[in-house]
Amino acid sequence: MMNSRDTKASMTENSLDLSIVLSGQAGQGIQTLERLLLRMFKISGRYIFSYSEFMSRIRGGNNSTLIRVSSQRKTAFTDRIDIFIPFGEGAMDRFKERIGSDTVIIGEAVFINDIYKNENYTFIDIPFTEMAKESGGKQYLNLLIMGLFAALFKIDRYMLIDQVQSYFSSAASDKIDSNINAASAGFEKGQELFNNRQVIRIPDPAPALSQEILLNGAETITYGSIAGGCNFISSYPMSPSTDVLVNFAKHSTELNIAVEQAEDEISAINMAIASWYAGGRAMVTTSGGGFALMAEGLSLAGATESPVVIHIGQRPGPATGLPTRTEQSDLLFTLFAGHGEFPRVIYAPGNFRQGLFLAARSFHIADKYQVPVIILTDQYYLDSYTTIPEIKMDEFSNENIIVETDDKYQRYTISDTGISPRGIPGYGTGIVCVDSDEHDEGGYITESFSVRTAQVNKRMGKIKAMEPDIIAPDLYGPENYTTLIVSWGSTLETVLEALISSGAKDTALLHFTQLFPLHRQTEIYLKKASKTIIVENNFSSQFALLIRMLTSFEFDRKITKYNGMPFSVEELTQEFINPAER
Repeated sequence: MMNSRDTKASMTENSLDLSIVLSGQAGQGIQTLERLLLRMFKISGRYIFSYSEFMSRIRGGNNSTLIRVSSQRKTAFTDRIDIFIPFGEGAMDRFKERIGSDTVIIGEAVFINDIYKNENYTFIDIPFTEMAKESGGKQYLNLLIMGLFAALFKIDRYMLIDQVQSYFSSAASDKIDSNINAASAGFEKGQELFNNRQVIRIPDPAPALSQEILLNGAETITYGSIAGGCNFISSYPMSPSTDVLVNFAKHSTELNIAVEQAEDEISAINMAIASWYAGGRAMVTTSGGGFALMAEGLSLAGATESPVVIHIGQRPGPATGLPTRTEQSDLLFTLFAGHGEFPRVIYAPGNFRQGLFLAARSFHIADKYQVPVIILTDQYYLDSYTTIPEIKMDEFSNENIIVETDDKYQRYTISDTGISPRGIPGYGTGIVCVDSDEHDEGGYITESFSVRTAQVNKRMGKIKAMEPDIIAPDLYGPENYTTLIVSWGSTLETVLEALISSGAKDTALLHFTQLFPLHRQTEIYLKKASKTIIVENNFSSQFALLIRMLTSFEFDRKITKYNGMPFSVEELTQEFINPAER
């Protein structure tokens, strides 16, 4: 039943988005419902963003998914909950600080905590379990809720049925019919509850959205890498990066990509280096613990001047840490990993478009400068979903920079740029000799001190040669700022939305997608500000430490978070109100 108090809802009259949270145990199908709702909302013309957070277990615990449905693009995590649906006992316990008097709680009374069963809260008691049994079993709960939301959003019943048929197209016909019946039952219940009463303001459709693509962060790394010419991936599964490997496997046959689940991370990176040696374009995908095992292979790539692309989905450490949560704590590890000195490039996308382009660019830069390129994402980035405008594949370059060898070919020829011509075995008449020991220009082992010095100078000279290809940070906001906020990677959209919400004056955001080598304009941007603030999902503010190491610049204030959850718009908004006075 619905309580007697009229629902105010948390959306003001000119608000543009709705925040829905689904909460329940692992194994209850919340992620399936997330996919169903995202597809339905997107096709109905609404912008969508979702983020799922998991406990590290197959069943039990408490997982949740946040879905923001908007008439304008919103792609950041928010604490605010407009509609909350608990799937079972204990599903509300972790949300006491986020459920307010304006939250509409929809579910079975038995699962709603007693503190919410009074006139200060709005709840709608729906006997989902009983309805699911009538539809054929508890497995149809997700379809019931999908139908309920279709009615709430005034989505046509035929569109609802079409989405169910499309999503379950590979199932048996009787299974599809049962799913349709369950969705229809939820739709009818929704019409009964919502037709004559506006429970909450629904965002209007945005017609242009029909041309956008729905995908998650892991897919951006996969598809961007494919656009960059990746034709070999070798990895050992490790959350949250595993979906990148899975996505490659899905497309391996149609795109002729070799996908190898290696026995461990040591094998994985060595396979990738071998692929580049033979003329392939290879990558590995892993997380911090897996990358730790790759450190020796990383040095091998540095010594042999082999291109290699490494994607790292960050999660909280040390050791196993919180394996299904998020953090930005592997930056300094990736910067200093490996024994000896050799150049590398580190990227960190802030949104999905950047993720696609940076993944593709990684292969070009790795190939051009013959260095390891590391892409840093995190669980928040990889497990989020949103829509982006369609991108033409011809916007990417995947040209192989390989020379045809002759009898005089030398793999490590000294050059002014530090870049030697890279040949591969069988393409030409020359011998392609590479060695993990220090070597001369021909690739043969040496212990000559002068040759050693020359080869180190050659390798490290690539950092200067890279300068034209170093990506400048993006400035958002007024050019004549007095306060400058700095962020990197996946915090971009949350910082931007919070900055707008705070109403902070004369404040701009400087966001970095290339973390190393650092762009030469960095210090100019920083010194222009009267006050500087940096935002990072780690304890020690690692990017601030990197900047101080390279420029001697010290930030006035550091905003950090390291409990395993991403920053929310609300908490950063409070931090940014009158930032110059803090």
